[in-house]
Amino acid sequence: MNKFALSCLLLISVASRATPAADGAFHIEEATIASTHKAIQDGEITCQGVVKAYINRIKAYNGTCTALVTADGKPIKSVPGRILGGTSVKYPTQTVKASTFIPELDQYNGMPIEYGRMESTVSDPGVQQQWGMRVGIPDAGGVNAIETLNIRGERSVTCKARCDTATGGLPSSCPKACDAFRQQPDALERAAQLDKQYGTKPDLAKYPLYCVAFVWKNWYDATDMRGTGGNDANFAMDAPKHDSPDVAQARAAGAISLAMTNAAKAGNGDNGPMKPKGYFVGNNLAYAAWGGQPCNPYDTERIPRGSTSGSGVAIAANLGACSFCEQSGGSCMGPASRNGIVSILTTKGVMMDGGYGYQSPGDRAGIYCRTVADAVKVLDVVKGFETTDIYSALPASIIPKEPYESFLVDDSSVPSKPLSGMRIAIVREFMVKHARNDAAISDQIDKEIKTALRDKLGAELMESVDPLYPDDGSVPNLKYTFQDAIREIFPATVPEYFAQKGANGELEFAVPGWDVTSTDYLTALSLGKAPLSPKLTLRRTFKSVTHGEGSFGWDLYLGRRGDERIMDWASWVPNAKFDSEQALAQAVNAVNTTDARAKPGAISYLKMQLVLRMVALKVMRENGIDAFVNPENTLPPFKLGHASEPMVNNRDSKGVAQTFTAVMGAPEIQIPAGFTEIVYEPKFVLSADKTGYEEVSGDVPSKLRHPMPISLTVWGAPGDEPTLIKVASAYEAATHHRKAPPMFPPLVGGR
Repeated sequence: MNKFALSCLLLISVASRATPAADGAFHIEEATIASTHKAIQDGEITCQGVVKAYINRIKAYNGTCTALVTADGKPIKSVPGRILGGTSVKYPTQTVKASTFIPELDQYNGMPIEYGRMESTVSDPGVQQQWGMRVGIPDAGGVNAIETLNIRGERSVTCKARCDTATGGLPSSCPKACDAFRQQPDALERAAQLDKQYGTKPDLAKYPLYCVAFVWKNWYDATDMRGTGGNDANFAMDAPKHDSPDVAQARAAGAISLAMTNAAKAGNGDNGPMKPKGYFVGNNLAYAAWGGQPCNPYDTERIPRGSTSGSGVAIAANLGACSFCEQSGGSCMGPASRNGIVSILTTKGVMMDGGYGYQSPGDRAGIYCRTVADAVKVLDVVKGFETTDIYSALPASIIPKEPYESFLVDDSSVPSKPLSGMRIAIVREFMVKHARNDAAISDQIDKEIKTALRDKLGAELMESVDPLYPDDGSVPNLKYTFQDAIREIFPATVPEYFAQKGANGELEFAVPGWDVTSTDYLTALSLGKAPLSPKLTLRRTFKSVTHGEGSFGWDLYLGRRGDERIMDWASWVPNAKFDSEQALAQAVNAVNTTDARAKPGAISYLKMQLVLRMVALKVMRENGIDAFVNPENTLPPFKLGHASEPMVNNRDSKGVAQTFTAVMGAPEIQIPAGFTEIVYEPKFVLSADKTGYEEVSGDVPSKLRHPMPISLTVWGAPGDEPTLIKVASAYEAATHHRKAPPMFPPLVGGR
């Protein structure tokens, strides 16, 4: 595998790297919004200089970081990639032989394996992309976080090269839509406009995000760049006609639209008669069909998590200042945690979702920056009602009259213990050591909570109780637990929850001596006279929920987008290329799903959102809790394309601690909490019927080649953003765990 590292490193000029200068001059690396504004005001740098510095880093550090997995491991021919920063993306020609990490391939007897290969894209047949199985390259030198740079001539495939000239007549060979598109300035041109208008005196009251370089997750729409939701989709015009609401507000506040990041494809699918014809080994890749797979900047062999992986990687590696994320499960919190940055997810509706899927009750918008203060500054810009987002029609009191920035705690306040008088609960349900891989991070976050939140900052701690986590005698228990709330609330609100069946066809939450679907049981459970199944824990409550079937959300989005070729999901499928046989089969099945109602027996997403809010609020009120804390996840990052830890006790294979808050639509903040160094590498094993591969836990400890970031999650009930901002910023001020990835240092002469 060392050959791969050398191969990728040759794509980048290592001579351009250096350690940070000690001259006190402004450098873009780890710059905050405030420090950038000050540098512009002091004449140390112009807005154009800021944008150029980010573009230089993208050109230097955005190389391909994955290698194809093939049956024989033989080299492949070099092929052309998409244009980024003026040059064609280059792919490694060396491949990885599958048998080096997938055992007993000679005995496998299932569908054809979807080995890695290079194929032409449908967006531009002259451009090829990696498809199928691939793995991360150790010390690759690039992270592949950026899909499209907002540079004239390459920011759109529809309007590329001469079709995006700033002056002169539109060439007759170009689509007519390009005439309007090319009127928009690119990132450097917009920066030049700001410099000309304001120089060293930017109007920060009018433009609080003046010259803040945003890299958008490619689920958001920005009118000046190609936007396809991470898909290889052949739109008649690949740049949308309208900005997503959050993008529009950030742009109006002075932000620079710098780039689109690689995001796991936004998709639509259903089970049905169409079945996949191939088999994809592994499940931890999360890549864009057009732009490819991002890699973790702290160790490019390992996962950055998805689906907002490109944005998380870009902000961590200083390829942009801030970004928006979007989450229905762990797509914001995961990349923030894995890449050592800050994520703020608001109460559903406080921010407006953007682009693909934004009309779903399960999707939420979020903010990525490197500090809590920067993320909160962005939040103050984008908060509020938006006429095109039905979920933003919230009670006015949800958003405080004061700016969210007014709730920040700074470094100078730490000695006075600013969290004194606050009661914070540790959620042990998300700290259980289900396997060896859970232990190190669980213990480390436990220590962080006690030493920082309690000892340094003065908070009073309590803990929830889980039978799989030893009772901590140093922390008082909650008097009213999550299990108490489930017993009291579920029978009255979601009695159908108890009728769910497992894969064996038997009731999942069966209790000996009781019919758990009966009124008698539900009454007795509510009165405390019948036991609750030990399987119904906080980790299980957010599973098996649905917000409907069919293509409604996609048809709505595409109808509003108004493309001449791709108008709805039915016209999407023949104009897109899918990244696996399974994705293609599910997409075709979705075309034929015309009933938007949830399937019989499904648990309503919106109903569970209300129920879980009641559960959290009841626990908070009964115990006087101000906020909850726990690890974002307890698993170390695994190797891209390799096995992940299997799910156990409803702790999933990617280590997501809590999509509980995602279903709640409740606010949460992830803050860097240090680094982990221990891993038990999971493995693939051939299934008993020899038609597939399963993931099993590792049993041999090893030290990670590079320390990897971990995060603390702070969460609460809807509208609790002010409290969470206070706790998160105080923790950040007391610890300052954020450290830039060492493999991507400042560039010589690159500001």
